[in-house]
Amino acid sequence: MQHTIGISEMRVSNITDDVLVTYSLGSCIGLTLYDPVVRVGGMIHCMLPLSKTDESKAAQTPCMFVDTGVPALIQAVFDMGAQRKNLIAKVAGGANILDEQGMFKIGERNHTVLRKILWKNDILISGEEVGGTLARTMYLHMTDGRTVIKSGGAEHDL
Repeated sequence: MQHTIGISEMRVSNITDDVLVTYSLGSCIGLTLYDPVVRVGGMIHCMLPLSKTDESKAAQTPCMFVDTGVPALIQAVFDMGAQRKNLIAKVAGGANILDEQGMFKIGERNHTVLRKILWKNDILISGEEVGGTLARTMYLHMTDGRTVIKSGGAEHDL
């Protein structure tokens, strides 16, 4: 069954028939975590890097922000039995959309904050497709942890 993860949302699963998908990763950042031993995985779609820009919004919607959402995803997969040493992390998004002058660099900042959080949690990124100017769609297949990216009419495994 396919489950859509919207902007500022996350989902975890241990059902092998599930496929998690998030659409339109522009400057937003998408992260998948998957433990192949227990077949637990999750996906998040974060919009902004730091929750301090709007702490009340972060309290209501922690997955909107990388610095609050990613730790929540990590904890959620741990709560379902995943172990840090087994986690496979894959990242997509962080594009430079509607910011040709590079004034805000939201995509780049999202990616930087994400890498820092994963590093602090001793989780290495095993695949990523970030930057550029194209939006991406990201799929996580719970059967085997395969992460697929669709962008610009093409599709490939990450």
